[in-house]
Amino acid sequence: MQYIIDFILELDRLKGVTRKSKPIGLDRYENSAEHSWQIALFAASMSEFAEPDIDLHRVVSMLLVHDIGEIDTGDTIVYAEEGLAERKAAERVAVERIFGMLPNAQGAKFLALWEEFEDGETAEARFAHAADRAMPVLLNLAQGGGSWVENGISYERVVRKVGPPIEAGCPALWAWLAPQLEEGRAKGFFGA
Repeated sequence: MQYIIDFILELDRLKGVTRKSKPIGLDRYENSAEHSWQIALFAASMSEFAEPDIDLHRVVSMLLVHDIGEIDTGDTIVYAEEGLAERKAAERVAVERIFGMLPNAQGAKFLALWEEFEDGETAEARFAHAADRAMPVLLNLAQGGGSWVENGISYERVVRKVGPPIEAGCPALWAWLAPQLEEGRAKGFFGA
């Protein structure tokens, strides 16, 4: 039991990792724990648009563990174009440390979910990636551009970064979202 308690208390630190998107109606940035919770429910809500026979439990589990490495590394805005390999290597070290707090079989199970998400090769991982990439977009659209305006992120950069993984993981979501982005562009929701 003590291993689990230590692990769960370590995970509490994810609440202190600040992201670049603000929750709707609040004048603060969301944290990575809030993000993980929200996208897990988002994916569960979109299950009818997933590939047939997708394991939704695995999708939700991946989404709950995918950002745990940020406890040690912090969050980087998804549109950052430099240092990706270094960030991913540091995140790998972090998840090995954190999942290593658990008994071997349990820690290995969580690490395998994290790796599956990172690899993005299964239908479940692609669907999880679609939810992960779409949620900040939805928040920014709901808030007149939000972090796109604050950080000078262009429409083209957003579409290039989020379009392919959303379309690959949930084509129906991309079919709905692409026109929303076009409308946002017409309204000036993007940075230069």
